[in-house]
Amino acid sequence: MLVSLLVNSTVLLLLGAVFYAAPSPRLSPHAVPFGVRVPPGRAEAPEVHRERRRYRALLLPATAALTALSLGLGALTDSALVGSVAALVLCGVAAVLWLRAHQALTRAKEEGGWYEELRQGVAMDTSLRTDPVRLPWLWVVPSLLVLAVSATAGAFAYPELPDTLWLPERSPSGTEYRALATTFWSAFSLVLVQLAVTLTMVGTVAAVLRARADVDASRPRASAAEYRRRLALTARSLLGVGALLNVMLLGLSAMMWTGNRSGALLAVVVGVPALLAVAGSVYPFLPMARAGAREDEATGLVTRDDDRFWRAAGTMYVNADDPAVLVPKRVGLGWTVNLANRRLLAGCAVVLVLGAAAGVVLALG
Repeated sequence: MLVSLLVNSTVLLLLGAVFYAAPSPRLSPHAVPFGVRVPPGRAEAPEVHRERRRYRALLLPATAALTALSLGLGALTDSALVGSVAALVLCGVAAVLWLRAHQALTRAKEEGGWYEELRQGVAMDTSLRTDPVRLPWLWVVPSLLVLAVSATAGAFAYPELPDTLWLPERSPSGTEYRALATTFWSAFSLVLVQLAVTLTMVGTVAAVLRARADVDASRPRASAAEYRRRLALTARSLLGVGALLNVMLLGLSAMMWTGNRSGALLAVVVGVPALLAVAGSVYPFLPMARAGAREDEATGLVTRDDDRFWRAAGTMYVNADDPAVLVPKRVGLGWTVNLANRRLLAGCAVVLVLGAAAGVVLALG
């Protein structure tokens, strides 16, 4: 019961901290507070500060109340499901507060004429096509080494495995172990997942390196240089995260092959790589030293007001005329997809068809 209570409270407090920090310019682009595009001179306007204060003033008591309620109900029911429900409720509360702030800033921008008499423009970094940031293949090596160790260890262990393997799974009541008949596919299932993780990370990095650059029209050279540095850091970070996930899967494979069901060992095998992976994924977006960065001369332009292409309070990008598949996020860190891109839609359709076909084959088999 104590473990469930700790998990419930920790998840809620971490979620609350993330939502509390979300409107900060360190976690969302400075020029799009609450997903609303504003001119650079308005990014710290009184209206923006007011909406941040309102958002946080309501989020804090909601987080505290849900955490207390989760702890109380968790103690009575001894179920981790309570924490999951409370976390979903907190996500809903944060979404409503974010939408409210988004709508308030949109009205303030329109009523105040923030873009009137401003020259709007779009800046591009064409050097990302002529001299792109290369995929750092050396950072793929750790994932491949862990994958090779897993496959080799599995090959040696396979002849001596028992008839039944036990795979740990997370359930509403805690960690449970599912019995699997020992076959090649069950014994090497997590090794195959490692291969999928490695290929997915390499593909994701390749896609990110071709994403549309986030270049500020008011300071194109400096912002393009910053974007290029962040892009290189992100590529290395994602591949490092892939290696850490493979280490976690190696540990889980070893526990499955040996029949070890130690809760403490499972927490270490899963928790340590997961924490390091979270830290590694956030690192590229932490404030970086800009010593020696050359500042631009004033261009007299501001980045074009493109709010009409962003839906759901700035979280979804829909622009059929934009050939880019990945674009910089307005809410949070990193990139998001262009939901109106034909290539993306075709790829999703292919994946759905293949998934449905695989489900039918497994059902008939």
